[in-house]
Amino acid sequence: MKAGTRLAADIGGTFTDVAAFDERSGRLLLGKTLSTPARLVDGISHGIEKAGTRLPEASLFLHGSTVAINTLHERTGAKTALLITEGFRDIYEIGRINRPDSYNLFFRKHVPLVERALRFEVRERMTAEGGVLVALDEASVHAACDRLNALGVEAVAILLLHCYVNPAHEARVKEIVQRRLPHAFVTASHELSQEYREFERCSTVVANAYIGPQVRDYVRGIDSHLQDSGFRGKFLLVQSTGGLYESRQAQSQCVRILESGPAAGVIGARSLCRELGLSEAVAFDMGGTTAKAGVIHQGEVLTTSTALVGGYAQALPVQIPMIDIFEVGTGGGSIAAVDASGALRVGPQSAGAEPGPACYGRGGSRPTVTDANLALGRLGADRFLGGEMRLDESAAVRALRELVARPLGLDVVHAADGILRIAVTAMSYAVKAVSTERGFDAAAFTLIAYGGAGPLHASAIAREIGMRSIIVPRAPGHFCAYGMLYSDLRYDFVRTWFTRLEDASFEDIERVYEPLVAQGRKAVAESGIRPVRVAVAYAADMRYVGQEHPVTVDLSPAVFRRRDRDAIKRHFDEVHLRRYGTCAPEERAEIVSLRAAVTGVLNKPAPERVARGGQAPLSSARRGTRPVYFAELGKAVATPAFARAELRAGNRIEGPALVEEHASTTVVLPGDRLRVDEYGNLVIEVGRMR
Repeated sequence: MKAGTRLAADIGGTFTDVAAFDERSGRLLLGKTLSTPARLVDGISHGIEKAGTRLPEASLFLHGSTVAINTLHERTGAKTALLITEGFRDIYEIGRINRPDSYNLFFRKHVPLVERALRFEVRERMTAEGGVLVALDEASVHAACDRLNALGVEAVAILLLHCYVNPAHEARVKEIVQRRLPHAFVTASHELSQEYREFERCSTVVANAYIGPQVRDYVRGIDSHLQDSGFRGKFLLVQSTGGLYESRQAQSQCVRILESGPAAGVIGARSLCRELGLSEAVAFDMGGTTAKAGVIHQGEVLTTSTALVGGYAQALPVQIPMIDIFEVGTGGGSIAAVDASGALRVGPQSAGAEPGPACYGRGGSRPTVTDANLALGRLGADRFLGGEMRLDESAAVRALRELVARPLGLDVVHAADGILRIAVTAMSYAVKAVSTERGFDAAAFTLIAYGGAGPLHASAIAREIGMRSIIVPRAPGHFCAYGMLYSDLRYDFVRTWFTRLEDASFEDIERVYEPLVAQGRKAVAESGIRPVRVAVAYAADMRYVGQEHPVTVDLSPAVFRRRDRDAIKRHFDEVHLRRYGTCAPEERAEIVSLRAAVTGVLNKPAPERVARGGQAPLSSARRGTRPVYFAELGKAVATPAFARAELRAGNRIEGPALVEEHASTTVVLPGDRLRVDEYGNLVIEVGRMR
């Protein structure tokens, strides 16, 4: 493709962010606008206008969205049916027999997306080796289709036993169902996952069917809007791995975009780590609705092969590769309320973009985290979004007083501070969930804070956990959209292959990988995008003999060159030790599945350096002072505010202070020290808690 403008749009619950990179001049343009829930493409159009560019000038349009994950969380998907091998109708509801909360007398299992009345059995059976034990009875498929038509089903999921070895029966069932129900969204499990574990594959294909019609219509709507606007380039979506794939693939493999927006932010954080020579960091994103965290370890993003949607206790698994991201329902728009027991709670309900926090003046009347920040002086009412959107401080104070302070017997300041303390505790749990709970020492990691609200709370979160360093990148409010510009085409493949490590020859391993890599290279070639190069990464799911659950171990090219089986075992022991705190070097190990990720590497924006300013007085950047309440000091103090656009490399600021920019404000707490690095990032040395 010819060089042009690469556009990236991230639609969040409150704001839509746009980043535009001109590949010819190297210019980066940014736009931010309130999301438009009734018609999301309008938010994209407004954001592009704010960025000062046009769709006809773009060669690539990259997009990340929360539509898939929100449809699952809110249970607003299609009326879905499940076709399954005879005798296995209830595996989706039975799930795993483990009980996450052993002593909870009120524990309840997951709630399936498909009720039992909409699960139909198909007479057939494959063996675990891929042989036909019972031939497919097509009459049973047609009988099920008769029922599906009568029930008005909108989506159909197909899960047949052992189809990961031999998908012939599944493919034939899908062919019949598509012919009989041309209006329905039809998906088969082997197209999404070719791993064993029938419950996880069943849950994955059902989730894909459940969100399919809504995601398909959404992607088609954006595609149509792009074409009508004169866009003639390629439309790609961000997968949960942080990689890109084509819009036509997103319309059938919908579950691959569950965490697309947050994943792009982690990819941006990895790029930042590479620029700065960091190997260990936690990427922390706080937007208007949620806060998310992911980890960069040894310079690479940590991924997982199975996500749990809906929390650990009542989760529905989705068996696809994705970045290991933990999310909590705490964002700038999270609503604070006093419950019936007199306890103050924050989130997960959000005011969103409409009506928004009370201070937005758009009809919202309930207090939010944003209202609390405004009441404490951390936000400038006349400087929000660069002054484009004036905040109503009196409305924020009124909502806090009537709905939080008065019921709790507090003044407004202490009520607002209580809201922020609760929010920080919840968000620190997200950071610990991807670091401490994964066997890492969170205190040894750097916190990369972004999102419109991330820099407001980053220092408080770091203190809560014991982290010593924070980086706030340039344009943090647009960082997820910006991170998309660093994404590459990516296709992930996996094959279950049970083999003792001691019995596995490298020739056999390479024979399993060959068709996977060929599939990936073909997909890259057919994308119509010419990458800089094609890269292949190999991994294996491994466990000790006798174990149930595996861990994923990266396989470097050097291991294959040296035919070094012992190196694979040592690496597996190391990963197992980090993940579980123990390993058994003397025990035998086995391979469960082999994974290949084929990446079409694209050109990336070059990092921009900023002018040096040394440690001279920051008079040009200073925008005056205003009273800001700090719990660390127990009072409000006159706090200087600085314009980030006026800061230069080498500038240093002692806390307390505020650094304001178009779409975000960074709070430098008392005791913190901030410096501006050569790329314009704000590097904060966290002070100790008092």
